[in-house]
Amino acid sequence: MKSMLWIGVVIVGYLLFAPVSIDPLAWTPPQPNPAFAAENEQLHAIEWLARGNGQGPEGIAVDAQGRLYAGYDDGRVMRFDGNGAHAELLANTGGRPLGITVLGDDSIVVADALKGLLRIDSQRTLHTLATEADGLPLGFTDDADHHGNIVYFSDASSRHGIHQLMPEVFESRAHGRLLAHDLAAGTTTTLLDDLYFANGVAVGPDGAYVLVNETTRYRVRRYWLTGARAGQSDVFIDNLPGMPDNISFNGQDRFWLALYAPRPAALDALLPHPWLRKIVFRLPAALHPAPAHKARVLAVDLNGQVRADWQDNRPSAYAPITSAVQFENTLYFGSLSAPAIGRLPLPAQD
Repeated sequence: MKSMLWIGVVIVGYLLFAPVSIDPLAWTPPQPNPAFAAENEQLHAIEWLARGNGQGPEGIAVDAQGRLYAGYDDGRVMRFDGNGAHAELLANTGGRPLGITVLGDDSIVVADALKGLLRIDSQRTLHTLATEADGLPLGFTDDADHHGNIVYFSDASSRHGIHQLMPEVFESRAHGRLLAHDLAAGTTTTLLDDLYFANGVAVGPDGAYVLVNETTRYRVRRYWLTGARAGQSDVFIDNLPGMPDNISFNGQDRFWLALYAPRPAALDALLPHPWLRKIVFRLPAALHPAPAHKARVLAVDLNGQVRADWQDNRPSAYAPITSAVQFENTLYFGSLSAPAIGRLPLPAQD
């Protein structure tokens, strides 16, 4: 009996006082917005393309010819036709390619979580564009978009890398940045810092602003590039029903926003209490709050209003969806872990 009591004391002591690698910040998330759609089946018809080419085509890009680009978890960056066939290896970054943006000279820029900001030219030669900005190394290069000669990209966290997602989420501090790389000058500058897991990036109409997702704050920030508000930022949309990952602009009237997972109720309950988060963090990883396997994308108009909320909540869903990109009347999807690229024809009214 005494030995059992002693074991209990040790366990309690460990959970309360053992050193942890995180320094959590207290934050009380807003109550979920009831206006978001109830569960629906709009994504049930996603077709799985390019099977057998690898795992985790996280960031999807489409060029003017309708060819698909994707980076896989083994470092390969691939190109396919619009049906996911005719696979071409463009390069292997040796890291973890995530976001991709296609330039006009048949080259692409890749945000690689481990290697920084990279460019693959038309001859399939790999170039390093940036590994630091303003003296701070890139810790987790995440997504990229461009306007003219400027590439806008995110550094999700300067503290935790791609293999430390749980510490980053549990700590919930502002370690992220929105950056700009000038392709002509070869310089990289910081536009916004103190972002809460800076994730997807999308340039708005006419290059007037750039959006960046803050995953651990369930919101999208807007940084103005032109006009009277140039250099200022505001919130484009917040209190999202899930954790925003990548975002893309369709070139006309809407942004497609991929939600990695629904807001975990257990995590929301822990966020106001740093001490409680430390206790849970000390538990085995299997006991930590886990993201639900659900697919969800939002269509957001230029005023930050949700125009469509599409879901698939089945165990067989194409999930998690980490990117959604429109080409003509088709949506293409990427996933951090799925073994395929997704495709869905858009309804005529959308």
